[in-house]
Amino acid sequence: MERALNSQTKAVNIRLREGEYQFSLAKAIASFEMEFRFPNVKDLVRKLFGEKRTEDPQFLSKIQTILKKMAKSGVVKILPKEKPWELQRYALSSFKFEDVEKTAVIFATEDEIERARKSMRIQSKSEVVAAHQTGSKTLLLVLLVSVIIISFAVVVWALMQPNVNPVVFLSALCLTTLASLVVGTLIVKRK
Repeated sequence: MERALNSQTKAVNIRLREGEYQFSLAKAIASFEMEFRFPNVKDLVRKLFGEKRTEDPQFLSKIQTILKKMAKSGVVKILPKEKPWELQRYALSSFKFEDVEKTAVIFATEDEIERARKSMRIQSKSEVVAAHQTGSKTLLLVLLVSVIIISFAVVVWALMQPNVNPVVFLSALCLTTLASLVVGTLIVKRK
């Protein structure tokens, strides 16, 4: 996404004329990308032609062939699959093109691109904060589990002594119980 936002006008050896499949597909991919989503072929067909066409394997094959042709010409990029059984996802290589007929084709204005950049920065900052919070919670969880283990060991040690010291025994038992409750609460909140 960042590469597409930062790229200049890209010359491609394919015709991008309004009303043709290539243009419609590229425009649909651009609208998905502005929402930070990368569509697969069924998402594109559903958006452009309706739900009924997504069930037509011949039509899907035709659209995939056009998308592969567009990928060879540099208009779209085929993204790697996250899971082998998923459909391929697509992204634009740029939002501005010069087609084979030297016609300028723009799928996003400068304002839209700037808004997307700002949203991307905000989104990446929130991801950093979320990762930091997850790391902090994990560290807290590890520390609490360590406290539980050590406190439990102290409880067992206190019980094995010939004279049980009630202060040591009760404080270790209370600490173990409290830490166990906090760990349980953290685990429940994670899910």
